[in-house]
Amino acid sequence: MISIYQIKPAFQKLLQPILKRLHGMGVSPNQLTMTAIVFSIGLGGLLLFYPEHRFVLLLVAVGLLLRMALNALDGMMARQFKLQSKLGEVLNELGDVVSDLAIVLPLALFPDMNLWIIVGFAVLAVINEFAGLLGKAMGGDRRYDGPMGKSDRALLIGLFCVILFFWPGLQSFANWIFGLGILLLILSTFTRIRKSIQ
Repeated sequence: MISIYQIKPAFQKLLQPILKRLHGMGVSPNQLTMTAIVFSIGLGGLLLFYPEHRFVLLLVAVGLLLRMALNALDGMMARQFKLQSKLGEVLNELGDVVSDLAIVLPLALFPDMNLWIIVGFAVLAVINEFAGLLGKAMGGDRRYDGPMGKSDRALLIGLFCVILFFWPGLQSFANWIFGLGILLLILSTFTRIRKSIQ
Protein backbone atom coordinates (compact mmCIF):
# COMPACT_ATOMS: atom_id res chain seq x y z
CA MET A 1 0.00 0.00 0.00
CA ILE A 2 1.25 3.49 -0.88
CA SER A 3 2.75 5.44 2.01
CA ILE A 4 5.14 8.36 2.45
CA TYR A 5 7.17 5.93 4.58
CA GLN A 6 8.32 4.29 1.33
CA ILE A 7 10.35 7.38 0.36
CA LYS A 8 11.97 7.58 3.81
CA PRO A 9 15.42 6.38 2.58
CA ALA A 10 15.60 9.23 0.05
CA PHE A 11 14.48 11.73 2.70
CA GLN A 12 17.12 10.44 5.11
CA LYS A 13 19.82 10.78 2.46
CA LEU A 14 18.95 14.47 2.08
CA LEU A 15 19.25 14.92 5.85
CA GLN A 16 22.71 13.34 6.17
CA PRO A 17 24.69 16.63 6.08
CA ILE A 18 22.43 18.11 8.77
CA LEU A 19 22.78 14.94 10.84
CA LYS A 20 26.58 15.11 10.79
CA ARG A 21 26.52 18.79 11.71
CA LEU A 22 24.17 18.19 14.65
CA HIS A 23 26.23 15.27 15.91
CA GLY A 24 29.38 17.36 15.66
CA MET A 25 27.68 20.00 17.81
CA GLY A 26 27.02 17.40 20.52
CA VAL A 27 23.25 17.20 20.00
CA SER A 28 21.72 13.94 21.24
CA PRO A 29 18.85 11.91 19.71
CA ASN A 30 16.71 12.52 22.80
CA GLN A 31 17.22 16.26 22.47
CA LEU A 32 15.97 16.07 18.89
CA THR A 33 12.96 14.02 19.99
CA MET A 34 12.06 16.48 22.76
CA THR A 35 12.50 19.39 20.34
CA ALA A 36 10.06 17.72 17.94
CA ILE A 37 7.52 17.23 20.73
CA VAL A 38 7.74 20.81 22.00
CA PHE A 39 7.68 22.11 18.43
CA SER A 40 4.54 20.10 17.66
CA ILE A 41 2.81 21.41 20.77
CA GLY A 42 3.72 24.91 19.62
CA LEU A 43 2.17 24.27 16.20
CA GLY A 44 -0.96 22.98 17.90
CA GLY A 45 -1.03 26.11 20.06
CA LEU A 46 -0.99 28.30 16.94
CA LEU A 47 -3.99 26.41 15.56
CA LEU A 48 -5.75 26.52 18.92
CA PHE A 49 -5.33 30.21 19.73
CA TYR A 50 -5.10 31.80 16.28
CA PRO A 51 -7.36 29.74 13.99
CA GLU A 52 -8.71 32.90 12.36
CA HIS A 53 -5.29 33.97 11.07
CA ARG A 54 -4.74 32.36 7.68
CA PHE A 55 -0.98 32.90 7.83
CA VAL A 56 -0.90 30.41 10.73
CA LEU A 57 -1.95 27.72 8.24
CA LEU A 58 1.20 28.29 6.22
CA LEU A 59 3.35 28.27 9.36
CA VAL A 60 1.84 24.94 10.43
CA ALA A 61 2.39 23.41 6.97
CA VAL A 62 6.08 24.39 6.99
CA GLY A 63 6.35 23.40 10.66
CA LEU A 64 5.05 19.89 9.90
CA LEU A 65 7.81 19.44 7.34
CA LEU A 66 10.37 20.43 9.97
CA ARG A 67 8.76 18.04 12.45
CA MET A 68 9.10 15.21 9.94
CA ALA A 69 12.78 16.08 9.56
CA LEU A 70 13.32 16.05 13.33
CA ASN A 71 11.50 12.72 13.62
CA ALA A 72 13.80 11.25 11.00
CA LEU A 73 16.98 12.77 12.42
CA ASP A 74 16.57 11.42 15.95
CA GLY A 75 16.30 7.83 14.74
CA MET A 76 19.10 8.26 12.22
CA MET A 77 21.44 9.66 14.86
CA ALA A 78 20.60 6.92 17.35
CA ARG A 79 21.27 4.16 14.81
CA GLN A 80 24.31 5.55 13.00
CA PHE A 81 26.19 6.66 16.10
CA LYS A 82 25.06 3.79 18.38
CA LEU A 83 23.15 6.10 20.73
CA GLN A 84 20.00 4.00 21.16
CA SER A 85 18.49 3.98 24.63
CA LYS A 86 15.32 2.75 26.33
CA LEU A 87 14.48 6.34 27.25
CA GLY A 88 14.86 7.34 23.62
CA GLU A 89 12.49 4.60 22.50
CA VAL A 90 9.89 5.67 25.06
CA LEU A 91 10.23 9.35 24.11
CA ASN A 92 9.95 8.49 20.44
CA GLU A 93 6.73 6.48 20.78
CA LEU A 94 5.02 8.77 23.29
CA GLY A 95 6.24 11.82 21.41
CA ASP A 96 4.52 10.71 18.21
CA VAL A 97 1.21 10.31 20.02
CA VAL A 98 1.46 13.61 21.92
CA SER A 99 2.52 15.45 18.77
CA ASP A 100 -0.39 14.03 16.77
CA LEU A 101 -2.95 14.96 19.41
CA ALA A 102 -1.49 18.45 19.84
CA ILE A 103 -1.83 19.23 16.14
CA VAL A 104 -4.99 17.31 15.20
CA LEU A 105 -7.41 18.22 18.00
CA PRO A 106 -7.29 22.03 17.46
CA LEU A 107 -8.59 21.43 13.93
CA ALA A 108 -11.99 20.76 15.52
CA LEU A 109 -12.29 24.53 16.07
CA PHE A 110 -12.18 25.30 12.36
CA PRO A 111 -15.42 26.53 10.75
CA ASP A 112 -17.75 23.77 9.51
CA MET A 113 -15.47 21.08 10.93
CA ASN A 114 -17.27 18.12 12.47
CA LEU A 115 -15.98 17.58 16.01
CA TRP A 116 -16.49 13.82 15.96
CA ILE A 117 -14.64 13.35 12.68
CA ILE A 118 -11.58 15.11 14.11
CA VAL A 119 -11.81 13.26 17.43
CA GLY A 120 -12.22 9.99 15.53
CA PHE A 121 -9.18 10.78 13.39
CA ALA A 122 -7.11 11.60 16.50
CA VAL A 123 -8.19 8.47 18.39
CA LEU A 124 -7.56 6.21 15.40
CA ALA A 125 -4.12 7.78 14.94
CA VAL A 126 -3.24 6.73 18.49
CA ILE A 127 -4.62 3.23 17.91
CA ASN A 128 -2.65 3.02 14.67
CA GLU A 129 0.61 3.74 16.50
CA PHE A 130 -0.30 1.16 19.16
CA ALA A 131 -0.96 -1.39 16.42
CA GLY A 132 2.49 -0.66 15.05
CA LEU A 133 4.02 -1.49 18.43
CA LEU A 134 2.22 -4.85 18.59
CA GLY A 135 4.69 -6.31 16.12
CA LYS A 136 7.56 -5.59 18.47
CA ALA A 137 5.58 -6.76 21.50
CA MET A 138 5.08 -10.09 19.74
CA GLY A 139 8.80 -10.49 19.19
CA GLY A 140 8.97 -9.11 15.66
CA ASP A 141 9.62 -5.69 14.17
CA ARG A 142 7.86 -2.42 14.81
CA ARG A 143 5.26 -2.17 12.03
CA TYR A 144 4.96 0.90 9.79
CA ASP A 145 2.63 -0.62 7.21
CA GLY A 146 -0.42 1.07 5.81
CA PRO A 147 -1.43 4.26 4.02
CA MET A 148 -1.88 6.61 7.01
CA GLY A 149 1.21 6.41 9.23
CA LYS A 150 2.60 9.41 11.08
CA SER A 151 4.37 10.81 8.00
CA ASP A 152 1.21 10.40 5.91
CA ARG A 153 -0.82 12.17 8.60
CA ALA A 154 1.66 15.04 8.71
CA LEU A 155 1.47 15.32 4.91
CA LEU A 156 -2.34 15.23 4.96
CA ILE A 157 -2.59 17.99 7.58
CA GLY A 158 0.15 20.04 5.92
CA LEU A 159 -1.55 19.88 2.52
CA PHE A 160 -4.89 20.66 4.15
CA CYS A 161 -3.39 23.81 5.69
CA VAL A 162 -1.81 24.88 2.38
CA ILE A 163 -5.10 24.35 0.54
CA LEU A 164 -7.02 26.43 3.09
CA PHE A 165 -4.40 29.17 2.94
CA PHE A 166 -4.72 29.61 -0.83
CA TRP A 167 -8.35 28.47 -1.28
CA PRO A 168 -10.29 29.11 1.96
CA GLY A 169 -13.54 28.29 0.18
CA LEU A 170 -12.55 24.62 0.16
CA GLN A 171 -13.08 24.45 3.94
CA SER A 172 -16.43 22.83 3.17
CA PHE A 173 -14.57 19.71 1.98
CA ALA A 174 -12.62 19.35 5.25
CA ASN A 175 -14.92 16.72 6.74
CA TRP A 176 -14.65 14.61 3.59
CA ILE A 177 -10.84 14.87 3.65
CA PHE A 178 -10.54 13.73 7.25
CA GLY A 179 -13.32 11.20 6.77
CA LEU A 180 -11.16 9.61 4.07
CA GLY A 181 -8.24 9.83 6.51
CA ILE A 182 -10.28 7.82 9.02
CA LEU A 183 -10.94 5.06 6.47
CA LEU A 184 -7.24 4.91 5.62
CA LEU A 185 -6.33 4.78 9.32
CA ILE A 186 -8.67 1.83 9.82
CA LEU A 187 -7.10 0.07 6.82
CA SER A 188 -3.60 0.84 8.07
CA THR A 189 -4.37 -0.41 11.58
CA PHE A 190 -5.79 -3.72 10.39
CA THR A 191 -2.81 -4.13 8.06
CA ARG A 192 -0.37 -3.63 10.94
CA ILE A 193 -2.25 -6.08 13.15
CA ARG A 194 -2.34 -8.69 10.38
CA LYS A 195 1.39 -8.28 9.67
CA SER A 196 2.19 -8.48 13.40
CA ILE A 197 0.29 -11.76 13.75
CA GLN A 198 1.97 -13.22 10.67
